[in-house]
Amino acid sequence: MQTEMAPIDYDHMARAAWRQAPRGLLIILSALTLFALLLLADGKDPLRAYRDTLHYVSSSYGFSELLVRITPLLLTAMAVALPARLGLINVGGEGQLYMGAWAATAGALYCGGLPAWQLLPLMTALGFAGGALWALLPAIMRAARLVNETISTLLLNYIAPLIVSFFIFGPWRSSESASYPQSPAFVAAARLPSFFGTRIHLGLVYGVVCLVLYGFMMRRTRWGLEMRAIGGNPEASVRLGIPVSGYMIIAMASAGGLAGVAGMAEVSAIQGRLVAGLSPGYGYMGFLVAWLAGRSVVGILVMAFIFAVVSSMGDVLQITQRVPSAVVNLLMAVILFIVLGQQRPKRNAQ
Repeated sequence: MQTEMAPIDYDHMARAAWRQAPRGLLIILSALTLFALLLLADGKDPLRAYRDTLHYVSSSYGFSELLVRITPLLLTAMAVALPARLGLINVGGEGQLYMGAWAATAGALYCGGLPAWQLLPLMTALGFAGGALWALLPAIMRAARLVNETISTLLLNYIAPLIVSFFIFGPWRSSESASYPQSPAFVAAARLPSFFGTRIHLGLVYGVVCLVLYGFMMRRTRWGLEMRAIGGNPEASVRLGIPVSGYMIIAMASAGGLAGVAGMAEVSAIQGRLVAGLSPGYGYMGFLVAWLAGRSVVGILVMAFIFAVVSSMGDVLQITQRVPSAVVNLLMAVILFIVLGQQRPKRNAQ
């Protein structure tokens, strides 16, 4: 029996997006208010902090850096939104990003003699595979009803950076950087191209294309229809013969692959080598982006922009008011607590 695709109700999609927008903005404003109180308690000027941040991101350099930050947020947000359609919660974007970067680095170091038109696709595929394999273990255990994917993906976030550290302290350690362990610099063919004389790179195109494909798949394909059916009523989906376990494994692996591509883009375009502090928490920020966006395409794009602005605030505070840039993590934590406090318990896919 074939499943007939229903016509897309664009009016309904627009109304859903408008209903979701006030909630996300209210959460952001509430978090900014609480963060302002924390800055006041420390004797800092929150209004100046917000004003300086807006001035920074409105400059040509600041806006280009904003797009650089948006790139991994788009990919890690989709790594959360895709399995969430099945009722799964992937908190492992950070670890999957690291493993994608690790696998892409292997390609850059061992296949550096290839031309760019061969090496860059190879590194992208390796980055996807590294993240996908890192998400595959939690997916299999969840499909077998052994371990909840929220716990397993979260715990794996702490293991992936240790694997990266092992390699940059050991077999991949560059002899040119004795004081700061890191891998050897990538050859020019292993670097993603940048645009307009800025750090905006091809990874942004990866993110936008993947976002468009995600929206198309969810709304215009049978896969998307069945995934939404599983997320809506997993028991009924099993009775209809939909392979729920298979969808869970494929969705989690694909989500990990998206986060892995974000890691590949970071080492190839931004760092030019594998380093220990590869990510300032893009995987965790992507989780917040996806949940505040309601997993919609437009919502992910808007929330990724907002979080890129928020993460820029740490650098601005460090320069203008001598506050450690890590203080922005307090703001992220406030947003996370508000988001978690508003979540209603839902049944996961069986």
